[in-house]
Amino acid sequence: MQVERIFDILTRYQERWSNQEVALAGKQNGEWRKYSIKEYIELTKQISYALIELGIQPGEKVGIISGNRPEWNILDMAIMQAGAISVPIYPTISEKDYLYILNHCEAKLIVVEGADVMNKIEHIMPNLSHLKYVYTFINREKFPYLEQLVNLGKEHPHADELQARSAQVKTGDCATIIYTSGTTGTPKGVMLSHGNILGQLFNLENIPSPTSRVAFSFLPLCHAYERMLVFLYQYLGMSIYYAQNLGTIGDNIKEVNPTMMSAVPRMLEKIFDKIYSKGKSLTGVSRMIYYWAIKLAQRYKIEDSERGMWYNCKLKIADKLIYSKIRENIGGNFDIVVSGAASIQPRLASFFSAIKMPIFEGYGLTETSPVIAVSNRGKYQREAGTVGPALPGVEIKIGEKGEILCRGHNVMLGYYKEPQLTQEVIDADGWFHTGDQGKFNEHGALMITGRLKNIFKTSFGKYVNPQAIEEKFSESPFIENMVVAGENEKFATALISPDFAFLKGWCSRHNMTYTSPEDIVKNPDIIQRFQREVDKYNAFFGDYEKIKKFVLIPDEWSQLTDILTPTLKVKRNMVMKQYAEVIENMYR
Repeated sequence: MQVERIFDILTRYQERWSNQEVALAGKQNGEWRKYSIKEYIELTKQISYALIELGIQPGEKVGIISGNRPEWNILDMAIMQAGAISVPIYPTISEKDYLYILNHCEAKLIVVEGADVMNKIEHIMPNLSHLKYVYTFINREKFPYLEQLVNLGKEHPHADELQARSAQVKTGDCATIIYTSGTTGTPKGVMLSHGNILGQLFNLENIPSPTSRVAFSFLPLCHAYERMLVFLYQYLGMSIYYAQNLGTIGDNIKEVNPTMMSAVPRMLEKIFDKIYSKGKSLTGVSRMIYYWAIKLAQRYKIEDSERGMWYNCKLKIADKLIYSKIRENIGGNFDIVVSGAASIQPRLASFFSAIKMPIFEGYGLTETSPVIAVSNRGKYQREAGTVGPALPGVEIKIGEKGEILCRGHNVMLGYYKEPQLTQEVIDADGWFHTGDQGKFNEHGALMITGRLKNIFKTSFGKYVNPQAIEEKFSESPFIENMVVAGENEKFATALISPDFAFLKGWCSRHNMTYTSPEDIVKNPDIIQRFQREVDKYNAFFGDYEKIKKFVLIPDEWSQLTDILTPTLKVKRNMVMKQYAEVIENMYR
């Protein structure tokens, strides 16, 4: 059938895969709660009926404040097919941000997950002038809950009204407003149309192989990247399993054996670090073979023609001896792992591809629905260090100062209620200015080289790209995160957030007492060990880029401390503000 609106995906799904027993699945009380496509569609209709009964009008906003769960998708589709606009909101933000977003989008109804979120919303409700209804996913004895919303729809089946509303929704209409978590500034409401998102699906459908049938999801559905991929999974008729929580990802993968999932580079780095550290427990020939296999994988060339016969022979031996055991330990039967939200180190893209967890990189922003460029299965279209060629139907050009500009079906409708801000990023010719820097390689694949606004100049007039330095240093298993400073100063410095889990193991292996993060970062022996890491990675940079001084930070950098975004990127401005005195002291 012809898919013209996002909710048409469900009709297509049912027509092509009517016997699909698991369309969506999530853990409830330790067991997988599975929804067939038939049940998915029926629940979606009932919630749409309920929204109509409550008086939610076409074009009005309905918010979802929740982590990943099957009901998230059911609500999302129900909102859109009733003609309303879906507003996904992270369940980890502050009361201040909830107040701003809910008032800015004029949400009439929200569905929330968790006692913490419910309490925050309850506290700010007197200041939410447009909000009429609050529902919770389960009965929390304060607000009506999802089951009651479903029952309301059953009792008031507005079938004709729903059909009429759905028919009025056009491809170019706004389907969702996604508020950017961002690393700077006030959240902006990105308006994406049905056509924006469907254009992504139509041009990505051939990247997964036809045999890829089970998807695993753990990145936030509130983020454009994961949400679009979950739409793609549904468009392709795949079963979608949601991680129970971040701590159970490993166990859940082994239970589900997915063929596809998305990831962020930091997660892949952590998996690699665990794999690498495991070899330290081996001895003699076993240890030698283990690290030989890892080094071999890091030299893997993704393009078949660039791997020689002798290398492939060694690869087969390494696979039988080492890689097969690593795969068994990780779980899954991966046809594709999509990495996005930040650049992945080429050595890691090579490593995971070599052990048969093929990494496909993509690049884009919420404002571009989100994909601008992505790896594919064509010759030289999936290379370590690149994010692939432009998505079909999308134009890319490199503008002033190396800025990446794009134009096409993926560019947003604009920022909600912010025409001036929209004009600042979309020029008169329709080019969206990303703020990222990049270049093309000889095969037309895009390479991301930095963030325009992050580049700073030293007092000697030398330009420093902190992102390039931070990405290189993050290869160290000792370093969890790092922020480079030095604008208008004589040299570059760094705030380093250690990987305390790795550091604790390192201390144990070296007969060193580990007490607490606050104590360990002051330990002279630890500081000296980090100095060796800094010296090692400084060698990759020019003198004006080298880190001359650094400070180890004992504080946790996380979403809860508002230092990391939901995709684990560091909010540079928050770090600079919070540690201004520490940075200043490095220049005294």
